[in-house]
Amino acid sequence: MTEVTEAPAPEPRPRPTRTGRRRPGPDAEPAEPAEPVVRLRHHTVHGYRRAYRIAGQGPALLLIHGIGDSSATWENVIPALARHHTVIAPDLLGHGASDKPRADYSVAAYANGMRDLLGVLGIDHVTLVGHSLGGGVAMQFAYQFPDRTDRLILVSAGGVGQEVTPLLRAASLPGADLMLHSLRLPGMRAQVGLLSRAVQLLGTDLGQDAAEFLNVVDGLPDATARSAFISTLRSVVDWRGQIVTMLDRCYLTAGMPTLLLWGSRDSVIPVRHAYGAHAAMPGSRLEVFDGAGHFPFHTDPQRFLSVVEEFVATTAPADWSQERWRDLLRAGRPGTTPHLPEAAPHHRAVQRELRDASERSAT
Repeated sequence: MTEVTEAPAPEPRPRPTRTGRRRPGPDAEPAEPAEPVVRLRHHTVHGYRRAYRIAGQGPALLLIHGIGDSSATWENVIPALARHHTVIAPDLLGHGASDKPRADYSVAAYANGMRDLLGVLGIDHVTLVGHSLGGGVAMQFAYQFPDRTDRLILVSAGGVGQEVTPLLRAASLPGADLMLHSLRLPGMRAQVGLLSRAVQLLGTDLGQDAAEFLNVVDGLPDATARSAFISTLRSVVDWRGQIVTMLDRCYLTAGMPTLLLWGSRDSVIPVRHAYGAHAAMPGSRLEVFDGAGHFPFHTDPQRFLSVVEEFVATTAPADWSQERWRDLLRAGRPGTTPHLPEAAPHHRAVQRELRDASERSAT
């Protein structure tokens, strides 16, 4: 049983339109097409209220945000994508305007939640666009539900290596809730803001993402939100780094159009993870945004839109079958592609790129 409600939406301002009583002649300039309306809606699924933004018509794109974030992170790109697609951008359970219960916040549970939301909306197939934690959720969805996945677009994705920013490792430690609570005390927000600006002025990679870390803090206004954040974080990160990895199953993406987008100065998940994932995913494409941090779609939204739209337009949806999936499982080995011998030269070239990137980062 699901309950559907619609909240007042933070909708984009409508573009001005030409008005007048005179009928336009043959040489009249055509009116600009109206920008798609983005609505914030809610469904109650399994007893929990889940928020999501939706806009447009056409083949479905599911945009999945990262940890501590919400669907609002996509608001600069949703209207353009919605001109040719049905765009769904959920607030993951425990995030944004969705409920924050004591629940299972694992990557697999999130993938199940995405399947259930799509089921409620009557959407059978989707191109997944996942950022950070959302990239891990997208990969897990593609693994659990390959028959429902058309394409996979991973943006600074988690789950392809152990490294992660020390800030998230520290937040996974005992006592993190008290630390996060202290950031909400009077005067602390201003001090953290000053520290953030100082880090930005130093020109380090961390400075590229300092403002975004502030947004995470601002998105945890109460104990319930902080508890959900920590539960989610501890399901994927501990003091040593990322716990969950999909690298051992990446060979299963053979035949599934896959695009990797990364910032060259990502301080949260280093760009070398992009090269490693590219090497492990047969036939994948890689786009590195030079100078961008962990949020390349914030740094250069126009390039992000261009790359995503070109990728979707020039690739056919994955042609999944039970027989092919069984053959991949039987023939595949983590890190190898014996069923696609022509991929070997490409694999070696990407491994060289990965080594070169590691050497550059070490100097």
